[in-house]
Amino acid sequence: METQSQSKTNADNTKVEDIVKKPLTLDDVLVNELGQFGWFQLRNILLVAIPILMSAFPNEYNFSAAAIPHRCQIPECGEVGKTHKYDPEWIFNAIPKTDKGIDSCQRYTPMNLESNGTWNDCPATLFNNFSTVACEGFVYAKNNTVVYEFDLGCQDWLRALAGTFNSIGTLLVLPITGYVSDRFGRRFALVISVLNLGTIGLIRAFSVNYTMYLILQILQTTLGAGTYSTAYIFVTELVGPKYRVFTSATSSSLFGLGQVILGSIAWLISPWRSLLMALHIPCFLIISYYWILSESLRWLLSKKKYSEAKEVLQTIARVNKTSISEKSLNTLLQQSERIDTSQSVGPGLVRTIIRSPVLRRRVCTTPIWWITAIFVYYGLSINSTGLSDTMHLNYILTCAIEIPGFYTAVLVLDRIGRKATLSSCYFICAICNIAFVFIPSDLTVLRLIIYLLGKFSISTVMTSMYLFTSELYPTEFRHTLLAFSSMVGRIGAVIAPLTPVLKDYWHGIPSFMFAGMAILSALLVFTQPETLGIKLPDTLAEAEAIGNMKLKKEMPEKN
Repeated sequence: METQSQSKTNADNTKVEDIVKKPLTLDDVLVNELGQFGWFQLRNILLVAIPILMSAFPNEYNFSAAAIPHRCQIPECGEVGKTHKYDPEWIFNAIPKTDKGIDSCQRYTPMNLESNGTWNDCPATLFNNFSTVACEGFVYAKNNTVVYEFDLGCQDWLRALAGTFNSIGTLLVLPITGYVSDRFGRRFALVISVLNLGTIGLIRAFSVNYTMYLILQILQTTLGAGTYSTAYIFVTELVGPKYRVFTSATSSSLFGLGQVILGSIAWLISPWRSLLMALHIPCFLIISYYWILSESLRWLLSKKKYSEAKEVLQTIARVNKTSISEKSLNTLLQQSERIDTSQSVGPGLVRTIIRSPVLRRRVCTTPIWWITAIFVYYGLSINSTGLSDTMHLNYILTCAIEIPGFYTAVLVLDRIGRKATLSSCYFICAICNIAFVFIPSDLTVLRLIIYLLGKFSISTVMTSMYLFTSELYPTEFRHTLLAFSSMVGRIGAVIAPLTPVLKDYWHGIPSFMFAGMAILSALLVFTQPETLGIKLPDTLAEAEAIGNMKLKKEMPEKN
């Protein structure tokens, strides 16, 4: 009996030692002492909600560089500028009629007669109706975009570069924001990103030519598009694990709401210069955040700024009306000091990918999911402005439908699984895009419903994809490979702004491109294992074992 009792005591002591040796994490402190979601976390979310809303404003190119109806200028009938009436009664005497109305880029060949017409009377006898020539000048139906301002008639590819340059900037910003954020702090990175967004956006309102407009477009996103990713850190890092997925969906929804606000302001303020000023002047209010917003706690701990970190922890406890024990406070601060010495050195990432067929297959698959999701997500938003004459309403509805899509992912991911959610949403999106092509244009309401359903499904994919991708990779490489997939996915954002131009060749080309990519990605989902109910893999061996064995949330105790 004495031997059994001694063995039991030793076992208990071993367990206690294991618990003591287990590093105390910030999540442990949030769950057990400070609170997973209290007044401090709510205040943080409300504060950074404003920068997240503003992070959608660079997408104003959908309106400032929107296509507008235009036609050839007819100098034989007294037209010498861009401001004449777009559709006078005599217009088809001088310009061919197309399925869409007035031809945008061709006119009938002039007969070069001695007599000319006037604004009110331009007879067909002045033109040869059997041959056409390209426009030498243009008349525009509206004067509120850069297309009119910089005379971009019949240069749709050049006009579409505004969106492409915007997307290239969102790719270039990733390493810049990462460096500034790690070197100077998350709060500084957030404030400087929003200030760059506002300053360059305001300067762009005074562009004197299209080249200046494009250069400032890529500069604005290269230096300011880090606003969302930096704000996202503030929203999620101090929320407990229980609320992290919901908070992530809320952040995405705030971006969607920002796009709705953008569409509403563009509807109220149509001149593009005034629109840019109205959007970007409020950005300067964010300067006050340098004194209002607390610095990132995790960044303070990683940089060994213990006095400031201690102050933030005590502020959280006070605002949440909870407390943090002196023991936990000291352990958390001391633990971060020792964390670097406990890191084991393993083989490099590239060498690991080459040696592991499972990891190699995933690295080749997940970026395709991301390219598709981002390509379709932005493509549907951009093409929505051309659905009908109600350009602003279409854009607002297309962006608003994202919000229920984001929260739907939260509701279904833990019920039907990651693979079922992702694959079914890709397939639904593909079906909607194919159906949209064949719905007659006069069935406006039905076309809009199918279009919105496609956007809803791809929004659900966007939220699901973050989670599924992160669960497929081991802890050591998770952040790097998630960032790699996201960065490669930006190829989709670069290509998406060019898709509206393809409608000039056939109206269904963009929709079929979206559908084809969605079907490909849906099929690729089936090549990966289900991760529902599986513990996040810490090692390469655990990541490779997903699908072959159950990695339960609680791993078995070691003897």
